[in-house]
Parts: sequence; structure tokens; C-alpha cells
Amino acid sequence: MSEACIHVEDLEAAINWWRERSPSPDGVQAGPEVEALAEAYARLALQRATVLNAQDLGAQALAAWLAWYETTPDSPCIAICSTAQGDPACKGCGRSFEEVQDWPGMSPMAKRAVWLRIQAEGTAWRFNRYAERSGR
Repeated sequence: MSEACIHVEDLEAAINWWRERSPSPDGVQAGPEVEALAEAYARLALQRATVLNAQDLGAQALAAWLAWYETTPDSPCIAICSTAQGDPACKGCGRSFEEVQDWPGMSPMAKRAVWLRIQAEGTAWRFNRYAERSGR
């Protein structure tokens, strides 16, 4: 997944987050944030794709996605960093040495791509041995 892509799982999460915050007053119409994100979600469904280029989001959908993103944990770090000991991937969080080093300057989309990858792999200690540290 490229750095400027948004995964369908994140679109779903953002839509659900906004649905809780701005419920439909009449049970039919969605709030403006949900509508903007749902339009992007529908495009993915029609294309049978799982990722969308962030540049293809309208300004309102991108703003809504970024508002949801701000509520997610920034870093997968659990303060057990094995890259400092020379491991190519951290046993604690699952990120590569480069991802750990570059994290502060990475875009929200790039950070979410890493999050999705390490969650799918599920091998980092944050997902098993030290799950209580992750604050899931």
C-alpha cells in the first residue's frame, strides 16, 4: 500500500466513529461527515478495491477521516524496542528499524498502513505477550 492510501477498514472505522458522534436525527439521513466518507467507501466497493488514494477523497471526507485518525493511538510502541539491539523488526511493536526512525515525520496514511500491516501479522508482542501495555 502506498503512503498516500487509505484502507477500507479505516474508512469503515471512520464512518462508524462519525455515526456515533453525529447520529441521524431522522434515522434516514446521514450527517455530512458520514455522507462524505460513505461516498469514498462506495467508490471502493464499486471498484472492488481495498485501498483508496487519499488524493481521491474530497476535502470534507479527508477532514472527517483525519478527525477520526486523531482519536487513534499514534504509535504502536509498547516501550520494548528490540531494534535498538539490532533486530530488523521490533519484537515489541512490529515496526522495522526504518519505520521506528521515520515515525515522527510519517503521514497519517503511512502510519495507518504500518498499523494495518503489524495488526495483520499479529506477531509483535503488543498483540500477545504484552497486550496489556498496548492500551487496546
